[in-house]
Amino acid sequence: MAEIWWIGIIAGVVAFILIIWILSGIKVILEYERIVVFRLGRYERTIGPGLVYVLPIIESARKVDLRIITQDIQRQEVITRDNIPVLANTVVYFKVERPEDAVIKIENYVYAVRQYTQAALRDTMGTMELDQVLTERDKIAQDIREIVDKETNDWGIDIKGIKIQELELPAEMKRAFAKQAEAERAKRAIIIQSEGELHAAANLAEAASMLSKDKGALHLRTLQTIRDIAQDPSEKIVIFMPSDLTEVAKKVIGKK
Repeated sequence: MAEIWWIGIIAGVVAFILIIWILSGIKVILEYERIVVFRLGRYERTIGPGLVYVLPIIESARKVDLRIITQDIQRQEVITRDNIPVLANTVVYFKVERPEDAVIKIENYVYAVRQYTQAALRDTMGTMELDQVLTERDKIAQDIREIVDKETNDWGIDIKGIKIQELELPAEMKRAFAKQAEAERAKRAIIIQSEGELHAAANLAEAASMLSKDKGALHLRTLQTIRDIAQDPSEKIVIFMPSDLTEVAKKVIGKK
């Protein structure tokens, strides 16, 4: 009886361990996750989401996140084609499209994408002059995205976008650009002032031409000017006599 009792205990323990072992293979995979399953070292399947089962010991699994990953690329110095150093800060957005390729074909796809983006940034901006770099930021980002997306496609990675957040110039270049901008503003102000003076001169010439054709209008304009001056008591009033009145006065005085 004792032997049967011990056999029952051992059988119960074995059954309990077996149940725990079987249940340990049950996994819950979230909607945005997948797991890549290997059986005895060979790729077997990609499963998820939901309740899945991985055979313990015989099978192993790697979990992969399918959401868009945001990676801030470390600020780096890039030399433009005209030998000007520029500090560039970049962000890359990507996601895993094929989990099995991302696990099997590359050791660390996040690190690899970051390194490829840095290299593509240096290569792209290195072929452009500083003026192009400053004015064609969106085009540079698009070119980098195409390069990185082509290189990482075999890994099951899809590059969603690349943004150049900041371009920082050396201090001496900043001062040079500030002086250039100040000179441009002064030049624009002079041009605007000269154009205003030109229009004013043309309007005055046109008004003088119109007044010279009508003596009555010229007299009225003179009286209006005198009235405007007379509104301020501190102003001196100078009366300009029309030429025809002056001639009339001379004739009257001559007859006397």
